[in-house]
Order: sequence, then structure tokens, then C-alpha cells
Amino acid sequence: MKIAITSAGTDLNSNVDPRFGRTPYFLIVDTDTMQFEAIENPNVNAMGGAGIQSAQLVANKGVEVVLTGSCGPNAFQTLQAAGTKVITGVVGTVSEAIERYKSGQLNPITGPNVGSHYGMGYGTSQGPGFPQPNPEQELQMLKQQANYLKQQLETISKRIKELENKK
Repeated sequence: MKIAITSAGTDLNSNVDPRFGRTPYFLIVDTDTMQFEAIENPNVNAMGGAGIQSAQLVANKGVEVVLTGSCGPNAFQTLQAAGTKVITGVVGTVSEAIERYKSGQLNPITGPNVGSHYGMGYGTSQGPGFPQPNPEQELQMLKQQANYLKQQLETISKRIKELENKK
């Protein structure tokens, strides 16, 4: 089965990126063979429509399931129309996420888990014209951000220790 994971990097040890439309990379993984392709997301800096364009990119790769931290309404509708299932709230490394998926620990959602324009500022105030999250959505987004940042810090700390031990 072909799945796509939003990723901060280009390999299976990279952290899952919490954003769908503006993730730096998509890792397209064959869950049977664990062979993968890293695709740089051309929509990271799009002025608008990043979610829809990213969803079309993933759907055109024949992906059946997307693993990500969050998915807004436009991306979700586009993926759903393509028959692609979406799993949100995914954290950790890409390989950990794949293992959790394969063991049945992750389940598809039935609707978007964040509002429009979430990936542009992680749900913070963007000024006029940008919808603001309700307190429950904001709390969920902040928790996802905190988990993501905690993972990043752990990865950085681990690498620092590795480099210090090589001295």
C-alpha cells in the first residue's frame, strides 16, 4: 500500500511535519517493501491554495492514506474526493508513524482537524481575512506544536551529544 507522510526531512528518520499543505516534504512509502520517495513540496510558500495543490500532488502519486499532524478543510475535501484517507495527530519520526499505522494504532478522520490557513501561521492571528480558530481548535493546535517542538529539541539534543562524544 502506498502512503504519504508529511515530513520535515527526506528520510524515514525525519520528524513528521505537523502541517499538510505547507510541509517541506512528502515521503511516499510503500508499506510492504518500505521503499520510499522523498518529494519536495512546491507549495510551501504558495500565496494560497497550498492545501489543495498539495492534496492533488499526493493524489496524483496514487497514495491511499496520508499521515500528518493536521489537515485543513480544502485539503481534506480534495483528498477525500480522490479516495485518499487522512490520519491526523501523527507525531514522532516517519518510521515510527508508519509502524503505528501498520499495527492499527492510527485511524482515519472523517473531517478536517484545523481551520483554513492553519499552516500559514500555526493558527495564530493572521490579521483581517484569516479565520480564527475557536479555543478548542487553538488548544489542539498548540498541543500539536508543543509535541512537534519537543521532538525537534530531542533530535537536536541527541545530535549534540553524538557530536560531543566524537571529540
